[in-house]
Parts: sequence; C-alpha cells; structure tokens
Amino acid sequence: NGLSPLARELFEDLYHQVLELDEKVTAYDRKINQIFMDSPVCQRLAKVEGIGPMTATAMIAAVGDGKNFKNGRQLAAWLGLVPRQHSSGDRRKLLSITKRGDRYLRTLLIHGARSVVRRSEGKSDGRSLWLNNIKQRRNKNIAAVALANKNARIIWALLARGEDYRAAV
Repeated sequence: NGLSPLARELFEDLYHQVLELDEKVTAYDRKINQIFMDSPVCQRLAKVEGIGPMTATAMIAAVGDGKNFKNGRQLAAWLGLVPRQHSSGDRRKLLSITKRGDRYLRTLLIHGARSVVRRSEGKSDGRSLWLNNIKQRRNKNIAAVALANKNARIIWALLARGEDYRAAV
C-alpha cells in the first residue's frame, strides 16, 4: 500500500490507543450500569419511556432529589428545553428552545425522546397519540423536544415527590 515503516508504526500506535479507549469505555459502561442497577431511584426514572441507564444516572448526579427546583418547568428551563420568547405587549411569540443549561443532559433527553417518537407511529396509548398529533402539526424534531420537556417535568415529579411513574392512559 505504499506506506513507509514510520507511517505503519504510527498507525499501529494509534490503533492500540483506540483499542485502549474502547476498553475504558466498556469498563465505564459497566460501572454506570452497576450504579443504575443498585439505585432504586434510577430504576423508577427508567420506567419513563425515553429514559435509560445513562440518562437516569446523569439526572441523579446533576439534579439530586429535585428539591432545588420549585416545579418541573424550572427543571426543564434549567436544561434549556423551554421556548425562547420574543413578546411585546399583548403579542406573544415563541421561538426555538433556549439551549441554556446542561448540554449533555439535554442531549440525552432529546435522543431518548427521538427513539420514542420514532416508535410512536401506529400506537394508541395517550402519549403516542399526543406525539403523533404534534408530528402531524409540526415535525418529528419538535415532537422530540416537546417529549424531552415533558420527560424532564416527569423526572422532577418523580424525584421531588418520591413517587412511582404512572403512565398516561
């Protein structure tokens, strides 16, 4: 392939570094899953559609018991999942999400919501009907952000009140 011996040596070194990083990622994934399995609070959060071990453990690490927030909307705003407003007088104009707050948590919530939006087609439960309605009126990305916002509010309620998740009927 025309590579010099020095180039071959460098690529081999880079390949071994990638393998080491892969092993570290696998080890950290195992640790996160162990924390998730050992935490009853994480288990409660994971009952919400779109919340998995990564999101549940990250939310617990960042938010704690949720009592630092007055309500679920404040948590959603802290995560940057609420619309930006440009209002004047009696005219109210809602823009895209603010994207303030913890980018990592917001990304986890939106990616989890995207998977739920993708699977909601053809389902007849309340949440799927709500999502399909938003997808028809707007688009799937807006539906995913709306679900991420809703999930953030649900997470606050589960953390602050210590309740179990009850799916909408």
